[in-house]
Formats: sequence, C-alpha cells, structure tokens
Amino acid sequence: MYCERQIVGKRIAILAATMLLTLCTMGAYAQDSAAAPDNSAQQGSDATAAKPVIPSSADSSAKESAKATPLPATDTPASRVTAVKPDSYVIGVGDGLGINVWKEPELSKQVPVRPDGMITLPLIGEIKAAGLTPNQLQEQIAASLAKVMSDPQVVVMVEAVNSLSFNIMGNVYKPGYYPLGRPITVLDAIGLSGGFKDFAKQKKIYILRTDANGKQEKLKFNYKEVIKGKNMAQNIIIEPRDIIVVP
Repeated sequence: MYCERQIVGKRIAILAATMLLTLCTMGAYAQDSAAAPDNSAQQGSDATAAKPVIPSSADSSAKESAKATPLPATDTPASRVTAVKPDSYVIGVGDGLGINVWKEPELSKQVPVRPDGMITLPLIGEIKAAGLTPNQLQEQIAASLAKVMSDPQVVVMVEAVNSLSFNIMGNVYKPGYYPLGRPITVLDAIGLSGGFKDFAKQKKIYILRTDANGKQEKLKFNYKEVIKGKNMAQNIIIEPRDIIVVP
C-alpha cells in the first residue's frame, strides 16, 4: 500500500512539472510575439537608411549623351596646306586651275595642268601654264583674248595644289622627292629622309631655291648650330621645288 502511494505521488509530481514547463514556454512565446513588431519596424528603418540612391533615368540619359558626344575637330598642322600666293607660287604639273573671265561664263573653265605643262582654253587653244605664277598666266591669257574681244578681265586661281614637293639629296638614308602637305622645316626634311649617313658634312648643308623668274639662290644650313639652338633663322620653311643638298 505504501509503495502504491509512493508511485502515485511521483506521477503527480511529474505531471505538475510538465504543466509548469508548458506554461513557462507559452509565456516566453507570448513575450517574443509582442516584441516582434518593434524589431520589424527597426529592420525596415535600417533597410530604408541603407538603401542606395539610384539616379533617375534623366540623369543617366544625360551622362550617356555626354559620353556619346564627339570631340570637336581640331585644325592640326597636318590638315593645313601651304598658302598659295598668286604673285610667287609657281604652277606645276598636276595643279588644278580655275580660269575666270569676267562676264564670259563660256570662257571660264576649271582645267588641270597636263604632264607637258600645258592647258587648253576656248578661243586660245593650248597655252603653257607650268613654270608661271598665277599672275603671269592670267596676263598671258588676257593678252591672247584681247585679240578676239575687248578688254578681257581674267583671274587665275590655283584650286588644287598637287605639285608641291621638295627634293633632298646626298648623304641621307632616304633621298628623293617628298610632298609638302604641311609646313616643313629643314630639320623636318632631314628627319623625313632618315637622317645622315656616316660621312655627311652636317655643317655644310645648303638649300637651292629657284624663284618665279628662274633665278636660283643658295641658302646655307649648319645642322650642328641649329640643334644647339644657335642661329635658328637657318631652319627655314621648305618651299615647293627646293633642293636640299647634304654633301
């Protein structure tokens, strides 16, 4: 009898402990549920504060447009051509000429200078153009037209410069003719020709220049002085038909 009471007492104690544990668990769950909304609000606030700022589509489009905008063209030395002066430029083979006769559109023509140096014009026929300046050529054309019409007013313009070149010869690695598509100095010309050979006389270089009247001038160039910054006036701009001689 005593044993039975002891067993029943143990069962009651276990049941009471189980009920007590259940009640504690439920109380803890209720406290966690009550605190959950505050945690969510805090997390939402943190997420809002940490959210990165995304630029609007207008700003993005502006940036893309700025990237796509090309740079403006620049007037570099390579894009410029030596100016043609009608009183000093000597017409050469391949140049394109514009012949304008005032109030005579049928006589105004655009003609190229042929390999033989001649051009062909109405009422005149063939006339030599190579070796003359534009001013000299227009005087000859006006004199020829004066035989068939009264007081012709003629203007000759060089519209295409295709004969601009110079020659460098002597003790350089790449002698020959070079085009003058931009302003070139004597130093530039030496560089284009590949530089001096071993026995070049760098102090005795000279340039042969022929004017419109056929007169030839000899211009001296001392390479040793120029590279030291002395007498820089020797480093002249090369003109068409100049001949640079490196002895």
